[in-house]
Amino acid sequence: MAITREDWGMSDNKKVNLFTLTNKNNMTVKIIDYGGIITEIIIPDKNGKLIDIALGFDKLDNYLKAHPYLGATIGRFGNRIANGTFSIDGKEYKLACNDGDNHLHGGEKGFDKIVWDSEIQGNTLKLSYFSKDMEEGYPGNMNVEVSFSLTDDNELVIDYIADTDKKTILNLTNHSYFNLNGEGDSNDILKHSLKLNCNQYTETDSGSIPTGVISDTLGTPLDFSSLTELGSRINSDFEQMVFAGGYDHNFIINGNTDSLRLAAELQGDISGILMQVLTTEPAIQIYTGNYLDGSVTGKAGKAYTKRSGICLETQHYPDSPNHAAFPTTELEPGKQFKSTTIYKFSC
Repeated sequence: MAITREDWGMSDNKKVNLFTLTNKNNMTVKIIDYGGIITEIIIPDKNGKLIDIALGFDKLDNYLKAHPYLGATIGRFGNRIANGTFSIDGKEYKLACNDGDNHLHGGEKGFDKIVWDSEIQGNTLKLSYFSKDMEEGYPGNMNVEVSFSLTDDNELVIDYIADTDKKTILNLTNHSYFNLNGEGDSNDILKHSLKLNCNQYTETDSGSIPTGVISDTLGTPLDFSSLTELGSRINSDFEQMVFAGGYDHNFIINGNTDSLRLAAELQGDISGILMQVLTTEPAIQIYTGNYLDGSVTGKAGKAYTKRSGICLETQHYPDSPNHAAFPTTELEPGKQFKSTTIYKFSC
């Protein structure tokens, strides 16, 4: 395994680096320290052909413009917070409402839009960032580390660590869009098949904010207890599907929270590539690119249209600070947040 570094331009008067991780199986993962963004994942398909399965760009300038969080590290808080408001110990905090009436993915300048400090440590790329007290409205000076490593078992391992000097909230994830048939060679992911180790999900209102109700997936279009083609039920008139315009739901992973366990399996219909997602997080957001509108063009010169990629975002529940019954996203001084997610690929 090896990691190389090259200059990829400038942002905020800071140098941006592109890191290339490779293993013995001709698998390659490219990551930039701007936004902690995964720009490429190249892997052999069932015929041995190398294909890029991650939506993204081949130039930094495209990432510096508005885009739908392609490949980005998300923080301080992934997903939505209702009305951009939460409270800790009776004190209310107000965040930017950058998604209609709600706060999304850390605000106007979340972790996806900053240049991280970067360091190669053996076979690991370590990104670190010091987020100042009240940055984007969040309390506490926070140290955050995100580490990426690529194993010879074709596993992309992402480790998150954080601490704070004041009680705060935190929900870190990665927002890669996958197309297991190739990011520039096929139209959509509707014939991909998905299986989830999840029997429940958090219901949402029409604004994608959890109602607080936890429901069973059984008997609904959100039942992925066996490998199921994504397009088979994506246009269902089931209210939760209508609200989201497809899949954009938080699924609760079976098993003990904090233990590494299988959350999801996704398979490309043409490539035969199987991606397994393992995580210590309590939930996973499945998002089928419902809002991709063709305004963004990727590495192969192909416009990313509706459902041309799927996100599998390991996470705590959306709007957790406003739901006491949800697993807490609070982080206290003297304690350390730790989380691991693994994307494992095979044919």
